[in-house]
Amino acid sequence: MDKEIVEHGFSWNRRRFLSAMGIGIGGMALGSLLMPDLFDGNGLEAGSAPGIPHFAPKAKRVIYLFQNGAPSQQELFDYKPKLREMTGKEIPPSVRGTQRLTGMTAGQSSFPLVGSFVDFKQYGNSRAWISDLLPYTAKIADDLCIIKTMYTEAINHDPALTFIQTGSQQGNRPSMGSWLSYGLGNENKNLPAFTVLLSRGIGNGQGVYSKLWSNGFLDSVHQGVQFSKGEDPVLYLRDQDGMSRKDRREMLDHVSELNELSYTEFGDPEIATRIKQYEMAYRMQSAIPEVMDISKEPDDIVKLYGPDCLVPGTFAANCLLARKLSENGVRFVQLYHQGWDQHGNLPFEIAKQAKDVDQASAALVTDLKQRGLLDETLVIWGGEFGRTSYTQGTLTKENYGRDHHPRCFSIWMAGGGIKPGMVYGETDELGYNIAQDPVHVHDFQATVLNQLGLDHEKLTFKHLGRRYRLTDVSGKVVKGIIA
Repeated sequence: MDKEIVEHGFSWNRRRFLSAMGIGIGGMALGSLLMPDLFDGNGLEAGSAPGIPHFAPKAKRVIYLFQNGAPSQQELFDYKPKLREMTGKEIPPSVRGTQRLTGMTAGQSSFPLVGSFVDFKQYGNSRAWISDLLPYTAKIADDLCIIKTMYTEAINHDPALTFIQTGSQQGNRPSMGSWLSYGLGNENKNLPAFTVLLSRGIGNGQGVYSKLWSNGFLDSVHQGVQFSKGEDPVLYLRDQDGMSRKDRREMLDHVSELNELSYTEFGDPEIATRIKQYEMAYRMQSAIPEVMDISKEPDDIVKLYGPDCLVPGTFAANCLLARKLSENGVRFVQLYHQGWDQHGNLPFEIAKQAKDVDQASAALVTDLKQRGLLDETLVIWGGEFGRTSYTQGTLTKENYGRDHHPRCFSIWMAGGGIKPGMVYGETDELGYNIAQDPVHVHDFQATVLNQLGLDHEKLTFKHLGRRYRLTDVSGKVVKGIIA
């Protein structure tokens, strides 16, 4: 190894040596000013310590309970008695306007309105209307900020899902979790800053893909780490049979030396990233089994989340793991629950889907609150777009479906400096168009970053000659929902 180092050294000339030294010394001086403990001997790695926000944050972490497939707002949060009254009647042209339709309803000769089959009641100090399908969510109404006026330009699942996660309808852009990892770094050097958990209900499951938690053009250390429900929650993390921890440490040390030689020679930042990833994987070998172990959770916590929390891979189990990961300093925990794409058989399927997620979603908020963590954790619940007020296909009393609807949909947020116990925005009496206080997807993203102390216009990365950001060239913070 020493011979290799000497041979690499011969490729350096005087100009290259002085240039590299000047950059290195300047970087160390700047680093010592920004992070006084950078050279205190604790082995702090670049990017492994919390970053410096643009201003004082209201939240430290995010748990995003993404309901993949687009839940119908008419059956959950957007109560429309007028819509029920007009069931079977054609939607007025003045309401439908010239909205683009999907290929699934563009050929329909009529568009009969359909009111929700489920009843609603008012809850909490805000008197929020919440569906009878969500009895547990109704109990935490005073902790929620329900936004009824989200909207997007995307009308199909893949572009809409990609848009709300990455700020662009096309791929190869960093996801929200990657941007937060890039902007703020890790809280816990033994765990990734961004993790992903998947579950599935009984309905039509639109696919989720790794591009949704991709680092895009950011360093690969910011990519989301997917956890599985199997024996090995993170693939390829376990040592091979016969390899001791000492052997693993020695192997990583030698690999690191070789990578450092390559980095010195070529200066490729991905080489430095790979070194950090190897070290993170080594530390995760000890940290992950403890965090993923729910056997020590007390009976009252199991009862709170429901019996499904003991079944790996369920939404309830993932909500409990999200709390444990967040509690241990994971910056962004992303859950995807598939099965909300109800083009038909909606009454049966949405009731099952709601039952899948209702208790555990409310339990997560309650659990964080009783641990004193809700104030510093932003919890988000919602999908990629909404559902039409008219039925897709033939309308019967027992069965109907709803097509995609980007003009308005509902989500809720809790904790993290968001006003609790409020409803923001209003749709028209048929739930088809926004009547007041619209919230674009980019506005939503700007607000999430804001709560973590990041200015969405300043959190940028230069790629191919252009400075990119999560909110592209638009977006504004929704100040009306900030406490």
